[in-house]
Amino acid sequence: MKRVPIDDSITIGPDEPLTVMCGPCVIEGEEHTLRAAETLKNLFETAGVNLIFKSSYDKANRTSYESFRGPGLDKGLRILEKVKNSFNLPVVTDIHSPEEAIAAAAVCDILQIPAFLCRQTDLVVAAAKTGAAISVKKGQFLAPWDMSNIVKKITSAGNERIILVDRGTSFGYNNLVCDMRGIQIMQEFGYPVCFDATHAVQKPGGLGTHSGGDRQYIPILAKAALAAGANCLFIEAHPKPSEAKSDAASVLDFETLRIILPHLKQLYQLIQSQNRTLRPTP
Repeated sequence: MKRVPIDDSITIGPDEPLTVMCGPCVIEGEEHTLRAAETLKNLFETAGVNLIFKSSYDKANRTSYESFRGPGLDKGLRILEKVKNSFNLPVVTDIHSPEEAIAAAAVCDILQIPAFLCRQTDLVVAAAKTGAAISVKKGQFLAPWDMSNIVKKITSAGNERIILVDRGTSFGYNNLVCDMRGIQIMQEFGYPVCFDATHAVQKPGGLGTHSGGDRQYIPILAKAALAAGANCLFIEAHPKPSEAKSDAASVLDFETLRIILPHLKQLYQLIQSQNRTLRPTP
């Protein structure tokens, strides 16, 4: 399996330290984002876990037209750039069009392809051509083996800095289920696999005008994914989840994150050490 370098200090892949993509779901303002980034940086440094800061400048696929979407591309990227420079943190954000890919790659270390857009060839190829690392979420409507076609789209553009992300699979109406076999299946394509523990507990559109969720299951799913061999985690977090302007029911509070990070690190290290003994000798 390939190792994917993110910046000078973080690489994702086998035997690399645990990395978590984490931050508020959407940028709620410059001051709010900078405070969140500073708090998370301190929290992750204390736990000894790598942090890639995540927040979205635009939530383009909200349930309702009235839902808060974020500050937009230009202002949002300026805020993410300030996070990156102020706290020396790599950043990741989601993109929605080929044009956005070019602008976001000038600031962000990772471009995230949203699950609903993972089959949009023009978007995927444009992101790949920027040379940035590409984190592509498996659509809720796809089987894990279907992601091989998306990998080929990215590599066709000469980019092999690929992270595949599982965030659950549609299971009837307004519900998702996580098949942990998908982690190993996608790893067989040769690239690291991340598990999105917060969107995995989401209930898409479950509250009518916005999505519901069961945040109490985030820790157990994160641990299950690491036990299944996931190479990194994606966990959205907010200082006051009940006040979050996006995905309020499925973002984790900072205090719970502080408590579970050492456990996640220990479990990750245990599983990685066991995996080393199971690998065939070259």
